[in-house]
Amino acid sequence: MSMGIRLDEKFQARRKDGIDNPFMREAVSSAQDRLRGVRLYAAEELGDWEAFRDHSEEIRQHVLEHLDYYLYQLSENISKRGGHVFFAETPAEANRYIREVVRSKDAKHIVKAKSMVTEEIGLNEALKEEGCTVVESDLGEWILQLDNDPPSHIIAPALHKDRNAVHKTFTANGYEGTNDPTELGRYARRELRKDFLKAEVGITGCNFAIAESGAVGLVTNEGNGRMVTSLPDTVISVMGMERLVPSYEEFEVLVNMLCRSAVGQRLTSYITTFAGTRAVGEVDGPEEFHLVIVDNKRSGILGTQFQSVLQCIRCASCINVCPVYRHIGGHAYGSIYSGPIGAVLAPLLDGYENYKELPYASSLCGACTEACPVKIPLHELLIEHRRVIVEEKKQSPFVERIAMKGFAVTSSSPLLFGAAEQMAPFATSPFTKAGQIEKGLPAWTDSKDLPQPSKQTVRDWFKKRGNAE
Repeated sequence: MSMGIRLDEKFQARRKDGIDNPFMREAVSSAQDRLRGVRLYAAEELGDWEAFRDHSEEIRQHVLEHLDYYLYQLSENISKRGGHVFFAETPAEANRYIREVVRSKDAKHIVKAKSMVTEEIGLNEALKEEGCTVVESDLGEWILQLDNDPPSHIIAPALHKDRNAVHKTFTANGYEGTNDPTELGRYARRELRKDFLKAEVGITGCNFAIAESGAVGLVTNEGNGRMVTSLPDTVISVMGMERLVPSYEEFEVLVNMLCRSAVGQRLTSYITTFAGTRAVGEVDGPEEFHLVIVDNKRSGILGTQFQSVLQCIRCASCINVCPVYRHIGGHAYGSIYSGPIGAVLAPLLDGYENYKELPYASSLCGACTEACPVKIPLHELLIEHRRVIVEEKKQSPFVERIAMKGFAVTSSSPLLFGAAEQMAPFATSPFTKAGQIEKGLPAWTDSKDLPQPSKQTVRDWFKKRGNAE
């Protein structure tokens, strides 16, 4: 992991915790290998994967370039169906509006479907201040909530836990069964069913909102999204302002890419779309529906060199191939969004002063860019962040800035560069083991743990470097 700045002590501590946690690293490595494998199989099965990537990128770019039009169309169509739309510029505005809705219903029990944007705005904490009990209904999120543990992955939030850890958490909350996954799952279903039935308000995220119909689309594997939107009398959906598609045609394309990229499936178990309030004659669905559209500095990203990050469909395929994430885990990032997408997005949403380390938490191998189904040039955006930090924010150490200016002068002059090459062995010899660079011997010749090279091996080593015998 290349670090060109003085790291924040908290980031250093989180990173060390991840590296020193062999169980977490093994769990992440295993999950990455599995998810990457099924994604590659799903891409091959689809056919011309690159053509689909091109089309997906085109859809996302088109939406961003005409975002005002599609947001207006979406809000109009939701209003026609009896829903309410609120545009929140900041997390505080979004939380205030949702709290007012909850207060107006005198609601105390709230059930949620998985939502990254509600994590982003700190909605659960805001509702607890309102005196509400908020229950996460996604299985992974529910496990973490019971354990008071933040998510470590966008798609698989409890990736860092195994069934023994889950069994321990459930037991601490009244469970008396074994660590058999089926039994654990039945317990979770039984407990969550109680919360679904008594909730006065349901809150969801939004994978994609469909502008032409005013519908909200959810992609889940457990059916909890349908329970949250069908049983409570009041439903609130919260979406980032960029999570739009023009029509069901584009929705189909992006859902296809999302499911294959995230978990290697053609489709997940449940693809749900719902629009507005319960119609006459319908037996389920909300009596009242609210859509909260969150800006939270996204509009400031539009039109900048970072605009393409808003193409993200939250599939986590970039995380699943990232070598840095593999070693430090999701918690090390200190952000709701981890991995390469988090390293790009977090400084834009919450400022360089809070996340200046994340653009450097990357090997710049480009695997994330290659894996992205909507072709976000993630490694290039990380480089651009580094440029901004150094050149515009002046947040790199003074000594480093002087050193880099010196390097720029030296590398631009053949004469100076040649002189530097000649001086390099002498300059580095104090930092080498037993002065081996000075002696001109390979670094492994003094190792007591390896067999010593023969005379012919050493002679060949010299010849490769153009030295006389």
